[in-house]
Amino acid sequence: MSAVMKLIIDAMGGDNAPWAPVEAAAKAVSTIDGLDIILVGKPDLISEELAKHSYPDGRIKIVEANDVISNHEEPAMAVRSRKDASIVVAARLLRDGGGDALLAMGNTGALLAAGLLIVGRIRGVLRPAIGTLLPTLQGPKMLIDAGANTNCKPENLVQFAVMGNIYMKRIMGIENPRVGILSNGEEEGKGDELTKETYQMLKEMKLNFIGNMEGRDIMEGNAEVFACDGFVGNLILKTIEGMGSAVGKLIKEMFTKNLRRKIGALCVADGLAEFRSMMDYREYGGAPLLGTKKPVIKGHGSSDAKAVYSAIKQSKKFVEHHVVDEIVKNIQGMEEI
Repeated sequence: MSAVMKLIIDAMGGDNAPWAPVEAAAKAVSTIDGLDIILVGKPDLISEELAKHSYPDGRIKIVEANDVISNHEEPAMAVRSRKDASIVVAARLLRDGGGDALLAMGNTGALLAAGLLIVGRIRGVLRPAIGTLLPTLQGPKMLIDAGANTNCKPENLVQFAVMGNIYMKRIMGIENPRVGILSNGEEEGKGDELTKETYQMLKEMKLNFIGNMEGRDIMEGNAEVFACDGFVGNLILKTIEGMGSAVGKLIKEMFTKNLRRKIGALCVADGLAEFRSMMDYREYGGAPLLGTKKPVIKGHGSSDAKAVYSAIKQSKKFVEHHVVDEIVKNIQGMEEI
């Protein structure tokens, strides 16, 4: 990494493009030392948004890409055929050394395809995985895989656990992360064949493996890393997101139902604000795609400027803490597990 980190952002991806990534980029280069940003997308639209903000000269560069892959396209085919799509141009730029990390808020499938087909897998990594930080009673914990891989083998889940362990050590500063595997019961013999075989393999690893975890253990924060296949992980992620949204609406309805409750809401306003902050995905940045040769981070599709800014800070930390190098070092020799 150069003295100044260069972060590549797909400025056209996500529900709030290009204004959200542009606003966040302008704030980031104004407030974060040692950071330059490359915005990839339609120059006219990006320049129009940049004109609304003040930021240090020379800290933001625009790279032209006039196509965008939508959420309704087949990801791998689109990445292979749409050479001028913003995510494709951004991934090529990362691969070729034009930047140190890539952040994108758009089509998850397209980002995964670009990460695999253009950026490439670390040698020995069978399948890269999305690691998502979830708010829990004991702080943010990682769910991995959160949607990149279905039909997994035990070897895949073992590698997910190893990569999640590295991330929680390096980025979250946890010395000895507890690693669990999601199952339908805490006893060693519970689960399907995938879970049972993975359990036996993790027992032999040099990890702080604490066994099977049930779904309720996630929000309790009873492990730092919850390993599972992407099908299970994505269902859990979307369920938690939906539950958080529903709880927020119920609380609002309860405290605005009548004057007495509105007065009561004033008495607990600080606590409510703290609760909202704890459950706000915007505080946790993006979800790293662990296992690619260079750092790739997926921001939430509905990210506003605050969420993109958090993801920018996370991306810089990802690079500075040499997470990819650590994965390379730990994954060597695991090809035959």
